[in-house]
Amino acid sequence: MCFFIVKIIASKLVHLSFVCNFIANIKIAKRTTMFCGSSILKIKQIIYQLIYCRMNRKLRMGMVGGGSDAFIGAIHRLAAFMDNQIELVCGCFSVNPEISVSSGKSYFLPDNRVYQTYKEMFENEVKLPEGERMDFVTIVTPNFAHFEPAMMALENGFNVVIDKPITFTLDQAKILKAKIKETGLTLALTHTYSGYPAVKEARERVRRGDFGKIRKVFVEYPQGWLSSKLEDAGNAQASWRTDPKRSGKAGCMGDIGTHAHHLAEYVSGLKTVELCAELNIFVPGRLLDDDGAAFLRFDNGAKGVLVATQIAAGEENALKLRVYGDKGGLEWNQHEPNTLFVKWSDKPTEVVRVGSGYMSDVAKHNTRTPAGHPEGYLEAFANIYRNFSLTVRAKMNGETPKAEWLDFPTVEDGIRGMQFIDTVVESGYNDQQKWVKFAE
Repeated sequence: MCFFIVKIIASKLVHLSFVCNFIANIKIAKRTTMFCGSSILKIKQIIYQLIYCRMNRKLRMGMVGGGSDAFIGAIHRLAAFMDNQIELVCGCFSVNPEISVSSGKSYFLPDNRVYQTYKEMFENEVKLPEGERMDFVTIVTPNFAHFEPAMMALENGFNVVIDKPITFTLDQAKILKAKIKETGLTLALTHTYSGYPAVKEARERVRRGDFGKIRKVFVEYPQGWLSSKLEDAGNAQASWRTDPKRSGKAGCMGDIGTHAHHLAEYVSGLKTVELCAELNIFVPGRLLDDDGAAFLRFDNGAKGVLVATQIAAGEENALKLRVYGDKGGLEWNQHEPNTLFVKWSDKPTEVVRVGSGYMSDVAKHNTRTPAGHPEGYLEAFANIYRNFSLTVRAKMNGETPKAEWLDFPTVEDGIRGMQFIDTVVESGYNDQQKWVKFAE
């Protein structure tokens, strides 16, 4: 009832000075426990929308992780800045305070917005005026350090962008989902490959029924960079990815198998209901799987095959997807990302090229250059950030985001990823019961 009354009062506010006084009174009310925490958060969001009605500025981004010594942090920043929608305003860039501070300086941030812990960052950012604080945080840490900063962000009213897998455990992912539902905030999960324009086109053609009923899905993701025991040679990326305390219960399948599985479900529009897997550790002394494969059963009766390996010596990131229906099929390869092959049983194969006028509207929305000008990994990554930022801005303005803006991976995809990890690990190491129902 208190929230309903405050919402009515807030909707009548006109003068900024009155709004500011109202906010001050809300803070007093919070200290005197007149309102519950969740109501306070929702009230502040209403006031924020009133003050910054028709927001016309860049979204302000904070970071957890992504220091100057990290690979993926730089990728995130390049992607976030590509469409001039976002600016970096603060961060805790490393567990090492010296690296965090030096990284902040190299990113030209003021000293008071570079933090030594993410807890300190959230505590300080939420106290800043609404017109200064960050709007969202990007979390680019090893898997074990995903959940706590994500929860802290949501509890303090900040939207979230986070690397996959979304959390360390499936239960944690479900808690994040509940928190997002409670707060109404937005979370984007960076399953990068769903951002390619050709992948969008493939999904749209499956969705509109061009290939008939889908019968078969093949997805493979071979890498070769872990063919030797790099984790013993000081390679930081290999070190945490092969450590169950930091990576989780899956190695290769958690790292790139989740990408392959997401791509298969995203394009086909199907959901895995059961799988049969084999997981392998080829490099002696390694603690987590570096190779694996799975047969998939989908909810429409279709069957699939998924292969993920990081010991295919000489391979780079050769992600490939093939989907077949009863009328035709498609093929996409990340090494040639602007080309989509469309195949028919009664006519020649079509070569569909990104940037061409015949592409679907959703593919055009995610394309920046004319045909023949290559768009790749960074642009696909940037599409997630752009659609996320357009969605967040629309919600801040009290508007309904367009369907094409909402086309980015969310907490639901994160839960699917964690369910895949749990199921593939259960099946992969169980020689007695190979077919396992998808985890719930």
